[in-house]
Amino acid sequence: ARGLGCFVLVLLLLLGGSGSPGTTPPPRAPWAEEQGAVPEGAPWGRVRYEAVKKHLGALSKHYWQYLACKVWQEGCEEEEKQQGEREASWGFPLVGQDYLEILSAWYCSFGKCCETGDCRIINNITGLEAELNGQLHGQHLAKAAVLRAVQGFLQGPRPPKALVLSFHGWSGTGKNFVARMVATHLFRDGLRSDCVRVFVSLLHFPHHNYVDSYKAQLQRQISETLQRCRQALLIFDEAEKLHSNLLDAITPFMAQHTSKGQADQQRSIFLFLSNLGGNTINEVALDFWRAGRAREEIPLELLEQRLRLELQEAAENSCAHRQLLREKLIDFVVPFLPLEYQHVRLCARDAFLARGLPYTEATLDQVAQMMVFVPKEEKLFSAQGCKSVPQRINYFLP
Repeated sequence: ARGLGCFVLVLLLLLGGSGSPGTTPPPRAPWAEEQGAVPEGAPWGRVRYEAVKKHLGALSKHYWQYLACKVWQEGCEEEEKQQGEREASWGFPLVGQDYLEILSAWYCSFGKCCETGDCRIINNITGLEAELNGQLHGQHLAKAAVLRAVQGFLQGPRPPKALVLSFHGWSGTGKNFVARMVATHLFRDGLRSDCVRVFVSLLHFPHHNYVDSYKAQLQRQISETLQRCRQALLIFDEAEKLHSNLLDAITPFMAQHTSKGQADQQRSIFLFLSNLGGNTINEVALDFWRAGRAREEIPLELLEQRLRLELQEAAENSCAHRQLLREKLIDFVVPFLPLEYQHVRLCARDAFLARGLPYTEATLDQVAQMMVFVPKEEKLFSAQGCKSVPQRINYFLP
């Protein structure tokens, strides 16, 4: 804070003293009459130095109080009163005020500047689209579905309910990766944002004997997040393992808004991540390959229909999804296709680039060849997707 204050003082004393273009020139400095003119090249003298020091000290205090008011919003009433007095006497340079506005915004890009966290919401749809296109490989269906759903929801005037997306596919195909992208481009702090909550079923709710306690905690945490943030992102990993009682705690927050005011003030996005349906997705992808058709030809409607049917008919291990579908809370079922050899190579390339390590095309092939591919006959799909690729490149470190 002290370093920022010094920077503000130096910048504003240099830029703010002359006032804004077209404004009345600032009054003469208070020491002008006291000391008279000083010949060019002559030393200042101790008396004038003390006068300048006193004036600059008072000026820096006023600027710092103004900046603190704009950033932390504390003591603003007193600051406004003092600013009125200053304008009536020696004036507060308008250029200085403009630069303080800029510096306040700059400060807020690094730290919190409001109680609700809303100032940290960025909703960078362009950035989300660019990262999906550049970093998510082999998932044309997931890219299109997520981007269309999130963009339409955030740009709509008054959403009648929370947006609920259900991600399905094998481990390592990109479900958590996409969830992290959404958090990163909707909130400046990404997954660390106060408006983002991540729940992992086996980590946060491991014992069925404590379900009632988990339910109360979950309700409280979601409620506090929604009260604090006009826009919130809630991610549930391993969603198929959620106990039905826990789902009862979640569903009221995803249902239709009960009032117009609630719809105006609240935009919540729920992401449910699950391995369920992975085999069904892989079967469809394999059928297309055997028929000589490109995976890009697989229509979303086909997979979504197959997934919804499987989740509704599946037994006990999909209780959560069956309930969500029955209550018509899931807006989009998003399939993640199994990854092929060329996709693993691209993941390896990204892993090398992320760590600033050199690589060759032969090195990428070596990494891909270390993975296990299925089915046994075709060896078409990576059994782990890209999950272990970052660890594999450790074998190629110098």
